[in-house]
Amino acid sequence: MSGRDRLIELLEDLKRSEISLLVDRRISEFKRLGRESSREIFKELCFCILCANYSAERSIRIQREIDDGFLTLPPSQLIRRLREMGHRFPRSRASYIIAARRYSDSIKDVISSLNDPREIREWLIRNIRGIGLKEASHFLRNIGYSDLAIIDFHILNLLDRYGIIKKPKTMTKSRYLQIEDELRRLSRDAGLSLAELDLYLWYIETGKILK
Repeated sequence: MSGRDRLIELLEDLKRSEISLLVDRRISEFKRLGRESSREIFKELCFCILCANYSAERSIRIQREIDDGFLTLPPSQLIRRLREMGHRFPRSRASYIIAARRYSDSIKDVISSLNDPREIREWLIRNIRGIGLKEASHFLRNIGYSDLAIIDFHILNLLDRYGIIKKPKTMTKSRYLQIEDELRRLSRDAGLSLAELDLYLWYIETGKILK
């Protein structure tokens, strides 16, 4: 049996387990957030800005603590809060969040005005400092979009281990999109959306289902 077939078999087992209930719940939460106001969606964008090259779990904790402060705190106070909470890059992440505030009341309308998720992702990369392909995909998944891949080192390690890809030494845009297409094929074979597949793969690699 190939590594790919073994991974699909593992995914099928998980789909029949209690983990599927956690995955379904998280997907429902993502869709619900996508129906919220621009300001709530903006706070999720701030979470994804914090996640870049940093821990998702710690970013979740910071997001809960700061909450509306992403919208209101002056730059110096936001930097101080991020530093106090142990973020690795308090100054740069605060500056990215402050710069993104120009979209805090309109991000939902901007997203709604664009038809294709990949077009929205490109808009985010062009207009939101600190957001690249991975975190733009992460943000869109977290507000209910289901056909973009979040390719971080956990996913790369897993795909390499199962022989689906060879882990790249550097991640270019073209390589990211190639791996995303490979994940899209895997999701179809497993009967999952890319959003669901990401949660299952994260669980396989880390034993956790986050966001």
